[in-house]
Amino acid sequence: MSVQLLEKPEAVATRGVVRLDAKQLRAQRRITLSLTVLPPAAVAFAIYWFWGHAISGRDFGIMLFFYSVTCIGITVGFHRLFTHRSFRAVWPLRVALAIVGSMAVQGSVISWVATHRRHHAYADDFGDPHSPHLAQAAGLRGVLLGLWHAHVGWLFDSERSDTSEWAPDMVADPAMARVDRSFGWLTLATFLLPGVAGGLIAHSWGGILSGLLWGGVVRVFLLHHMTWSINSICHFYGREAYQARDESRNVWPLALTSFGESWHNNHHAFPWSARLGLRAWQIDPGWYLIRLLKAFRVIRSVKVPTKEQIISKLKPRAPLAAAKQRVA
Repeated sequence: MSVQLLEKPEAVATRGVVRLDAKQLRAQRRITLSLTVLPPAAVAFAIYWFWGHAISGRDFGIMLFFYSVTCIGITVGFHRLFTHRSFRAVWPLRVALAIVGSMAVQGSVISWVATHRRHHAYADDFGDPHSPHLAQAAGLRGVLLGLWHAHVGWLFDSERSDTSEWAPDMVADPAMARVDRSFGWLTLATFLLPGVAGGLIAHSWGGILSGLLWGGVVRVFLLHHMTWSINSICHFYGREAYQARDESRNVWPLALTSFGESWHNNHHAFPWSARLGLRAWQIDPGWYLIRLLKAFRVIRSVKVPTKEQIISKLKPRAPLAAAKQRVA
């Protein structure tokens, strides 16, 4: 397995891309470094602190709650609704999804959407902001460099997707623009709220500290690396069930914790689909929530591929029996 790449064509390097100046780049790298180093340090501290003791049900519940809510904000909100417009939602739900998605601390809503749309436009080719296949090296070194870049290295790059080109609809939406401008406050809230919850439940300063640690910092660490794994692992390892013009893969072990995002080959074959787990057995919690919200009539115009569309995109090497499988 090797990764070998030439220089980026100039036309691709400049279209839809803005470059940070030296001061902005330094600030961005310091913030990114903090968000990638401090959470693992917090996990190490938590292991030391709780060595020989089980994590309390209170702390686990707070962590699970905030992980689930912010993961829903990313997969159902930022990804399926705002980036790919795979369904339509009433205004209060749109705003709520933008808020909880922002609390995942993966960037403001408009910048996230712009980056992901550019990723799909150039998937695993020149111009893709976080492909693992663009390292300028060969062999194992190229593989490791590519995976590092796709997982977290791209966050340190000076290139940023131009929101006016890649997300003009989001820029023009006053509600989304307000949520986007509030990203700093929402980042603060995502760490403070678990601490407040822990303190209220435990009635102690220790509850505040453990809530902040497990429901705040550790939860952000886990969700960050889960999302980054979709960029790296799911474009390198796994199964290609459908024809796509890139190297996307399905990685079933990550399906539950990613709320369905790891059915990544399915997604790149049908990027407009609100459903990522296309088979009945493919776990997709994001889709289950969308179906529930549709039943309550707060979302509509849900897009999913037909059985014929799914069969038409099966990989040629797939056995004929697979084409006859029931598509639930």
